[in-house]
Amino acid sequence: MQWHEKSAEAVLQEEQSSVNGLTAAEAGRRLGVHGSNVITEKRRKPPFLMLLDQFNDFMIIVLLSAAVISWFIGEAADTITIIVIVIMNAAIGFVQEYRAEKAIAVLRRMTAPSARVRRDGLESEIPAAMLVPGDIILLVAGDIVPADCRLIETAVLLADESALTGESVPVEKNADVLQDHLLSLPDRKNMAYQGTVVTYGRGTAIVIATGMHTQFGKIAAMLAREEEVKTPLQKRLSVFSKKLSVAVLVICAMILAIGIIRGEPFFLMLLTSISLAVAAIPEALPAVITVSLALGARKLMGQNALIRKLLAVETLGAVTYICSDKTGTITLNRMEVSRIYCDGAAQPADAPANPVDQTAKIDNQIQAPFAALFTALALSNDVRQAASGEFSGDSTEVALCEMARRYGFSRAELESRLKRVAEIPFSSERKCMTTLHHYGNSAFVSYTKGAIDILIDRIINVLTSAGLREIDREAIRSVNEAMTSEGLRVVGIAMKSWEEAPQDISPHNLETGLTFLGLVGMMDPPRKEAQEAVAVCKSAGIRPVMITGDHPLTAVAVARKIGIIDGKEAAMTGPELQRLSQAEFKDKVEYVKVYARVSPEQKLSIVRALQDRGQFVAMTGDGVNDAPALKRADIGIAMGITGSDVAKQAAHMVLLDDNFATIVNAVREGRKIYDNIRKFIKYLLTTNSGEILTLFLAPFFEMPIPLLPVQILWINLVTDGLPALALSGEPAEGNVMKRPPRPPRESIFAGGLGVHAIWVGLLMAFTALFVQAWAIRNGNGHWQSMVFTMLCLTQLGHCLAIRSERESLFKIGLLSNKYLLGAVAITFVLQMAVVYVPFLNPIFGTQPLAAGELVFVIAMSAVVFCAVEIEKFAKRRFQHYSSARRAHSPTDA
Repeated sequence: MQWHEKSAEAVLQEEQSSVNGLTAAEAGRRLGVHGSNVITEKRRKPPFLMLLDQFNDFMIIVLLSAAVISWFIGEAADTITIIVIVIMNAAIGFVQEYRAEKAIAVLRRMTAPSARVRRDGLESEIPAAMLVPGDIILLVAGDIVPADCRLIETAVLLADESALTGESVPVEKNADVLQDHLLSLPDRKNMAYQGTVVTYGRGTAIVIATGMHTQFGKIAAMLAREEEVKTPLQKRLSVFSKKLSVAVLVICAMILAIGIIRGEPFFLMLLTSISLAVAAIPEALPAVITVSLALGARKLMGQNALIRKLLAVETLGAVTYICSDKTGTITLNRMEVSRIYCDGAAQPADAPANPVDQTAKIDNQIQAPFAALFTALALSNDVRQAASGEFSGDSTEVALCEMARRYGFSRAELESRLKRVAEIPFSSERKCMTTLHHYGNSAFVSYTKGAIDILIDRIINVLTSAGLREIDREAIRSVNEAMTSEGLRVVGIAMKSWEEAPQDISPHNLETGLTFLGLVGMMDPPRKEAQEAVAVCKSAGIRPVMITGDHPLTAVAVARKIGIIDGKEAAMTGPELQRLSQAEFKDKVEYVKVYARVSPEQKLSIVRALQDRGQFVAMTGDGVNDAPALKRADIGIAMGITGSDVAKQAAHMVLLDDNFATIVNAVREGRKIYDNIRKFIKYLLTTNSGEILTLFLAPFFEMPIPLLPVQILWINLVTDGLPALALSGEPAEGNVMKRPPRPPRESIFAGGLGVHAIWVGLLMAFTALFVQAWAIRNGNGHWQSMVFTMLCLTQLGHCLAIRSERESLFKIGLLSNKYLLGAVAITFVLQMAVVYVPFLNPIFGTQPLAAGELVFVIAMSAVVFCAVEIEKFAKRRFQHYSSARRAHSPTDA
């Protein structure tokens, strides 16, 4: 049995307390047993260990090894470049981890600093840290609840629990016993939880949990335990770097051995092998990735997405599921009237069937039904109106007031004619509120609003355009059920008139014998752009899922409106999820599109279950309850406007506009960035394989070593430098959001990347060896300079050709990436300088080429460019042919 199932008397007895509270001595004893009422932090990792951890990566170790080798062979520039890159990446990782460690510290600051407590029968204020189980605490509007407690007395008590449960409106509290063992946190109306806020009324409660035993404490413990998962890019690059490094070292060892067997000088072959290894190790890869992600983060900042962790940019492009909160992300986070039932008809709120006469006499026999309804909406509430005209107060009452004003019923103007003289506030027992107004001579009118299931038995007639008519209770109940099934929050409106001031201002007198005016259905409406964003998700193969603390009917209604649910997809509540084992839930998780009334632990279970099914999960959230799931998700997305500091600290990305559509824009940017990283890797692998194969195959054709060690390092420096970085700025391809996400376990070599690197590398090698053989056969002493120049230029042509996976360079245009065009031009000029500037010739072992030789080299370097363009043309034709066949093939009925 849990606390909400026990009576207040039973809780007092079990905690060995009373309504007068504990004695000071007993409170002191319990403080020694239970400890302070604070959120404890796990022991933080020292900053120097955080920094050292950044170097615990295979790729970083390989790069540092390459830096040492470069230093010993006299390439100080390469050594400095590699070390700068490694330090830059370590610094970024350190800052990210250091920020993440602040999440629980922020959680501690959210708890109440003090509490009103009753001890020894006297009321006093003490530090909240001194509270113990069994203490009696007093709660009033504006208080932060200082500990988890069972309510023993309430007076119209409302609490904002959104930070803990995700519930979008304040929860009405009471002290009643609740019998359901599986009630979710939002439905435990007789409980108040640490860190939530009392928004209205007052209450008395007994503390049942403090510190790490509270719901906040459990969340803090989950945050401390939960480890962030590696991003898709980290996983792929880890495998890629290991395979590449091993392959390069094996091939370089073979080249060294073959050279020695052939009788080449040992030191020359050793330098050549080491140079080739340094050139082939992708030391520019971390820099290119960092630049790509930084540019993407900067662009997303302009689109209202703040990136806290750079790798999150790419991760967005890999997500297969977006688990989104409803309130404020998919919806506007404000209540609006969407349907009304008046004068016997239900209709959209923005299209009343009859003209509204604002000047009609305030009399239930004469006034038009719509006029009476809108008058009641404007007057029967406690909203405040600022000088600017803006309303503030309870979100439901603000929505009703806005509805009345939309049709010209000014609250201020009506109050000047109908003075409020009395009010019966809303209570959980009555479930309604009534205001009494004086108008004209001695006439009075009261307006009552509340739950229709309570009001229906107190109504005696209905106001229609034809006057008062007999009430059809079943018809009204049917309309109410229909509105409720649409996920609307329904409020009934009624009135009563007096010819003179009523002497009895009590609920029994004012709230009986009522005239029914209508029903008003409200909801937090979806954002206009949400439906389009969901459609884009689906076209991109991403499954959107709604997770909310709201009522299931409301959640399903919103999900249908925006297209998350468009068939018979399943919806699940927290209690239903609780009945399933993790194995049973894992089998169902991919079929559920809406979750309602879920707890923090269940949000975490959803993320884990999807990840166990091989999915990449983006999780949005704004409350403290979302923090563990945000940290666990492949990418956690916090709300910038409504989000708590804890959620923002735990997240990878913060939405500055709390808008679901912004997530979809970020996904587009993430996919573009991953495409560009793949293009760079394709470029890197192909050019490096071309160089390796050229040196590896030359001995088999009985030709001398084609390149000197310094020439190998130069090609690596100029071709893997500016052109590679410029590829990171390539615009997104047209089909980026019309294709499914890449499979979660897909290799970075997928999509023909590995095959492309091999065949183009071979083509580069054979072309280079052909140039070498032709020059040697013709007695040309410049053959080494020709091969050197040809390999450099052919890599520039290849860089231009792979700008798009399928489209021709001539279609996308040379000027669509001006940075790359400039990088290619600068690299070409630098290569020409190495060949033609006299003082550089002895440094690089080059000789100036004659005009005919240069033309021949340029022509041969274009071979690879033309071959790749032909490959893309063949792909386009095959895709067109396949699409045509699918279009004309018979489909299943």
